[in-house]
Amino acid sequence: MSELVGSGALDRLDAPDRARAQRLATDGLRGLDRADRLLKPHLKKNPPVFVQNALRLGVAEIGAGEAPHGVVNAYVEIVARNKRTSNLKGLVNAVLRKVKAEDWAKAQTPIMPPWLRQPLVAAWGRKAMAGMEKAHFAGAPLDLSAKDPVAVAKATGGMLLPTGSVRLADAGQVSTLPGYAAGDWWVQDAAAAIPVSLLGDVAGRSVLDLCAAPGGKTLQLAAKGALVTAVDASASRMARVAENLTRTGLQAETRISDAFDVTGQWDAVLLDAPCSATGTIRRHPDLPYAKDGAEFAMLIDQQAAMIDHALTLLCPGGRLVFCTCSLLPDEGEVQVEEALTRHNLTADRAALDRPGLDPAWITEEGGLRLRPDYWPEQGGMDGFYMAVLVKAA
Repeated sequence: MSELVGSGALDRLDAPDRARAQRLATDGLRGLDRADRLLKPHLKKNPPVFVQNALRLGVAEIGAGEAPHGVVNAYVEIVARNKRTSNLKGLVNAVLRKVKAEDWAKAQTPIMPPWLRQPLVAAWGRKAMAGMEKAHFAGAPLDLSAKDPVAVAKATGGMLLPTGSVRLADAGQVSTLPGYAAGDWWVQDAAAAIPVSLLGDVAGRSVLDLCAAPGGKTLQLAAKGALVTAVDASASRMARVAENLTRTGLQAETRISDAFDVTGQWDAVLLDAPCSATGTIRRHPDLPYAKDGAEFAMLIDQQAAMIDHALTLLCPGGRLVFCTCSLLPDEGEVQVEEALTRHNLTADRAALDRPGLDPAWITEEGGLRLRPDYWPEQGGMDGFYMAVLVKAA
């Protein structure tokens, strides 16, 4: 299922069918562990992956309240159409008829694969892990960053979060929401919107947004009156940044460049470094199945090198906000601990005293740790780490 999410495989479908297929694949991935637990008593061995995924999706649909007979018939037909699996249509029919919606509702919250779950349990403990897995299974609402959050919350019927983001529980099609065409807001998870706020008043100050795409932080900085230079190596992703700048009527210089090729001096640098993205599983449930952690060591080394380079781009006394959408301490707390030993820096703890931020989220080395199990009553947040590092004057 993970190969369908974001792969372009659904592009040939019309919009309603594409949206339904995307939603079904996403829900299937969120509930994959739960589906496998319900299927296990009815299977002597795992069938071919195509059939196994059909069974998983069927279980998820029945669990979501779809008419069981319709679901069974649909997946029997799908398996029968495939010449390699047509002989297993009877198995699909027999197994799915045994699945009950109430069994799905009573089953335990799906857990992550061991390769990722084990290091996260080691970092945060089993209770926190259970909360994060509950948040992952629930999925993510739509969060907006707005020029005027109060007005946008009123216009869209959204909830104004403590940090100033606007949250919509059931948004529907984004481009039809009030204020989209006028450029009053942009989509950005509430956790991802916090790093910019840590810079405080940036009006008239030069700020470099490294690894800027998809551009939410660039838009935030521009809306605050900063003189923004947005840099990213991806031309296609930077095109989206330019489109959103045009839609919102905001100004920023955009450059397509490798971060290590950037030279110059800025008052502040925002580095949202490439990382494992393990903090975004609420939105990207394919991640635990599309990755295995093999590339994480390379990413960690790259992050350290990027911090070192970003510091050369700061004016004396300038401020670097380092952040990653990761739940792994090696990509957050440990990176900053090591940067503080390599360089003449201080971590600005006072910058973390912002509305909506719990002092308990401040870490030993002076960063801010966010997790999906935070704000459970409001719908959670992405996992994120951030710190404000001040270069010696």
